[in-house]
Parts: sequence; structure tokens; C-alpha cells
Amino acid sequence: MQIGKFTVLGQLGTGAHSKILHISRQEDGRQYALKVVPIESAEDKKFLEQAQHEYRVAQMLDHPNLIKIYSLETQSDWLFRVKKVHLLIEYVSGQTLDNVPELSLKKLVPVFVQVASGLVQMHRRGVFHADLKPNNVMLSKKGQAKIIDYGLAWIKGEPKGRIQGTPEYMAPETITGNMVNERTDIFNFGATMYRLVSWRLPPSLMPQPGTVRINAKVFNQMLKPVAECNPQAPPDLCKLIHQCLSYSADDRPDRMSVVQGTLDKIADELGPAEDADE
Repeated sequence: MQIGKFTVLGQLGTGAHSKILHISRQEDGRQYALKVVPIESAEDKKFLEQAQHEYRVAQMLDHPNLIKIYSLETQSDWLFRVKKVHLLIEYVSGQTLDNVPELSLKKLVPVFVQVASGLVQMHRRGVFHADLKPNNVMLSKKGQAKIIDYGLAWIKGEPKGRIQGTPEYMAPETITGNMVNERTDIFNFGATMYRLVSWRLPPSLMPQPGTVRINAKVFNQMLKPVAECNPQAPPDLCKLIHQCLSYSADDRPDRMSVVQGTLDKIADELGPAEDADE
């Protein structure tokens, strides 16, 4: 099947209002992911704006652990109304972290190092991801991690719209105060590490209708210690994950580079992944 100058090789996934196709481009023969966003009504204009935002964020970034978006093209009808958006995205042969088979800690911690490295660059460029979670990190068959989906990313200094996110990964101050910054990304990353090391979700801080908001004391009581869930996890990793998940932002590491440095040290202590595990 052809879409203009692209040959469709298959479908990679679907989003809330998009589908992602695996394509090859005739002019260079390379493989890409193509995000197709239909714009069918005036209400869908927000999806056009989100795609434009995602493309603009990607142009601010350049890092091996951050997905690249090469172009944004729109298709219009005879009245020049945009009916479809195409985002041409770097293709990764692999799966998101919520779909990969369970990884040994010797393999998982170096993946965390890569994710932290990508976030360090985002923060240096004044961008906060705001929706980090396992299904927003791709892992290639060669073991390279790539942070994907900049749809909710916030550029420092710009007005924020309604804050969205995934409840189990959102920081308390994001839910209560619309706050997005380096330390809320650190909380998101802590929740991501918690999910992948303990095999369970951290408690959601989003109050259910008719219930009261969870405070720090209740959150800490509900958060099962990583070491209890996974006795194999090194104490320094357990400590780091719990620091990142501190209810109070002031108790979290103040920079993603600090988190990356700690993970680097843990990866060195764990040693290289076993060949049999490769």
C-alpha cells in the first residue's frame, strides 16, 4: 500500500487519535514510523496543534536516547482545511518497556541510565517531558532506549494548558498545582523505575470521585518498598527509586544529572549483562 511517496510495511500502533505506520520512503529507501492524525472536525483542531507542538519540541532536541521527528506535513481539502497530519518519525525496531520481556537488573539499569541521559538533555534545553512511563520508552533489539511521545511536553516559559498525564506516574504537585518541572519529571521517572523493578504500579495520587486526596503519610504507607517486591534489587537502586518518588519535591534529587550519576554507579557495580542473557 502506498501513501504518496511512502510504502506502508505494516502498522506499529494506535494512539487516542492517531495511528502509527511502519513505512519506507522511496527517495532514500530508509524505514520510518509515520504518525497519521486525522482532522475531521473543528473539535479535532486540538490534535493538529498537538502534532505541531510535538514536532516543535522534537526540533529543540538532539540526543541518541530521544526519538527524532524529521518532518510534519499536512493534507488539505479544496477549501484549504487541514484534513490530515503526517509526522515522519525515526523508526525503532523494538518494543516499549511495558511490552518487553522481563529484563534482568544487569540489563535494566543501563536502560535507566540511557533514559536519564535523554531527560538530562531535555531539561538542559528547557523541555520537560511530563508523561514519562514505560510505554513512552522504546527499547531497540540492540538495547538502545529512546524516549518517545512529546505530545504533553512543556517548554519552559510558555503557558501551560490543562495538565494531563497517567495517574500512577504523576507527581502530587502536578495533580494539585498544575506543576511541571525537572522534579516532576524525576517523580515520573521514579514511578517508571518502580514499575519495572518491583513489577507493580505505585499508588495513584489522583483522587477518585467522592474520595479525599492522598497525603504524604497515606502515600508512603501505600507504597510497598522496592526491596520487598524484588529482593534482588541493589539497596542503592531501591534508595534512589524511593528518593525520586518522594511526596515532597524538596526531598527528591534536584537534578536529573544527579539521578543519572547514581544510576551509572549502580550499573558499574552490577557489571556487564551476562552473555547468556543477551
